[in-house]
Amino acid sequence: MTKQLVLFCDFDGTITENDNIIAIMKQFAPPEWEVLKDDILAERISVQEGVGKMFSLLPSTLKDEIVDFLRRTARLRAGFREFVAFTKERGIPLYIVSGGIDFFVYPLLEGLIEPERIFCNGSDFSGETIRITWPHACDSRCQNGCGCCKPSLLRRLARPDGYHVVIGDSITDLAVARQADYVLARDFLLEKCQELDLPHAPFATFFDVMDALQRMEVTT
Repeated sequence: MTKQLVLFCDFDGTITENDNIIAIMKQFAPPEWEVLKDDILAERISVQEGVGKMFSLLPSTLKDEIVDFLRRTARLRAGFREFVAFTKERGIPLYIVSGGIDFFVYPLLEGLIEPERIFCNGSDFSGETIRITWPHACDSRCQNGCGCCKPSLLRRLARPDGYHVVIGDSITDLAVARQADYVLARDFLLEKCQELDLPHAPFATFFDVMDALQRMEVTT
């Protein structure tokens, strides 16, 4: 039986060249955010707890200013538009699974990815500070406090005939990378794939991703 490629692609630092949450915090947050970031990376607190606390440092009135800032500064990684067209031409399911927040993920992907294929965290601006919501929290098989739980989403969206490929860069992609059939990785995730001997290939641009997927189409 020929297997169907199914793609689960991270957003921050993968589709975009930089991590947008980090960019937001550097631009708008008081210094306390850096301790929270370090605690997340050292796994002293969960991603869900850390990201929630980081955004609670920001007044809700900053929403429009933050979105405008990212529209001006965020850069899509080379080849991403071509990659989206590539997946559509070949009928390859592509899901965006992001630890980012809806109020900036959707605007930055507008016109490229259908909203129903984007899975990310939510936001509430009704209070004094930004409150993050978790519409895709961990299922009963995950206790990591992921926020947007990528392993849970892979289990939900997996196909019986699927060859499931994760594309990512950071600690938030590690748990789902362990479950994938194959990983296309850069930065921190690449180091972890090498360390854990997970089946993987490196990428720098989405042209590299397309080259790797074309090779997989021959073998899956």
